[in-house]
Amino acid sequence: MPTDVYYLERCVDLAAEALAAGDEPFGSVLVAADGAILAQDRNRVSGGDDTRHPEFELARWAAENLAPADRATATVYTSGEHCPMCSAAHAWVGLGRIVYAASTEQLSAWLTEFGVAPGPVSPLSIRQVAPNIPVTGPFPELTDRIYALHKQLHLG
Repeated sequence: MPTDVYYLERCVDLAAEALAAGDEPFGSVLVAADGAILAQDRNRVSGGDDTRHPEFELARWAAENLAPADRATATVYTSGEHCPMCSAAHAWVGLGRIVYAASTEQLSAWLTEFGVAPGPVSPLSIRQVAPNIPVTGPFPELTDRIYALHKQLHLG
């Protein structure tokens, strides 16, 4: 069975695809308990809807396509830790574990370094928003790649 890093590398690839398409660099993959990839998406906020995060889209997809028991055993892999909106959607839909490559704390520090003004929502961790969801991350072996994508977005 593939490892967490295997799925996270796909998330980083999706984040790079998002950046190439003019979106913010985030990508996510929904994986069943047996390791099968059920759905995947990338950030799509460039069209003006700032709720088009891949984690939110995967929560919606799971609600429409998976039984509650299957949602509970599925894992969401993502390039960056869920924002509060996505953490709440994940919890309300009843998805299982979250695995992320880079944390909210890391992203917040990077954005400060790049001179980016804070967003409209407090940068809360998943554990602060949805404390009962098992969480794994960050993965230091991938954070340099995530940092580079965000640096490219904000500094060119």
